[in-house]
Amino acid sequence: MSDSPRRAVVLVSGGLDSATVLAIARSQGFDCYAISFDYGQRHRQELAAAARVATAGGATRHIVVPVDLRAFGGSALTDAIDVPKDRDEAAMSAGIPITYVPARNTIFLSLALGWAEVLGARDLFIGVNAVDYSGYPDCRPEFVAAFERLANLATKAGVEGARWTVQAPLIELTKAEIIRQGVSLGVDYSLTHSCYDPDAAGQACGHCDSCQLRLLGFADAGLTDPVQYQPR
Repeated sequence: MSDSPRRAVVLVSGGLDSATVLAIARSQGFDCYAISFDYGQRHRQELAAAARVATAGGATRHIVVPVDLRAFGGSALTDAIDVPKDRDEAAMSAGIPITYVPARNTIFLSLALGWAEVLGARDLFIGVNAVDYSGYPDCRPEFVAAFERLANLATKAGVEGARWTVQAPLIELTKAEIIRQGVSLGVDYSLTHSCYDPDAAGQACGHCDSCQLRLLGFADAGLTDPVQYQPR
C-alpha cells in the first residue's frame, strides 16, 4: 500500500471561503490540486486572487479552465446587469439574487470531477455555504449530496467501485466561524478577493452582498478585514 497522501481537487475562486477550504484540505493531509475558472466574470481580480491563494495554500498544482458563461448571460456577474448594492439582510435573503450565475457550481464541479478522475483523486472540495449565503440554490446541502451521487454514477471510476466524496466543510458554518477556522489554520485573508464589483485598482466596493457578508463575518469574529476597500 502506498504511503503517499491522497489527492483532492479543490475549487479555488480566490475568495475567503475557498481559501479556507484549501487550508482545511491541506490540514487533513490531502495533496491538493487547485482548479479555478475563467468563466467570463466581469473582473480579473478574482483569478489573480485565486493564483495567490493556491500558491500560499500549498497547492501542488493550480490550473485555470476557460468556460465562457457570458454566452448564456443572465447574471450580474457575466452580463451587463447592475450589481445590487447596500441591501439589508431581509433583501439579501429574499429569493435568488441577480448575481446567481445559472448552473455555475454544477458546471464547475463537473469539470473538477473530470480532472480528479484523471489524477486518481476521489475527493472534491468546494467552499459552498448554506448559512451566510445570498440565496444560491447550488450552495445547499441537497445540491452537494445530489452531485456526489451523480459522480458515483456517471464516471468510470465510480462504475468500477471507487467512491467519490464531495466535501463541503463550510456548508453549515457562519461566516465568522469560517474566518476563525481559517485564521487558526494560518490563512492569509489579505490575499483573497470577494467583491462582485471592484474598482479598476481592485479595491472592494464594500456595498455588494458579498462585501457586506464578508465585513459582517469579520466583525462578528472580532477581527478586521485585511483587504482594501474603496473610500466610503
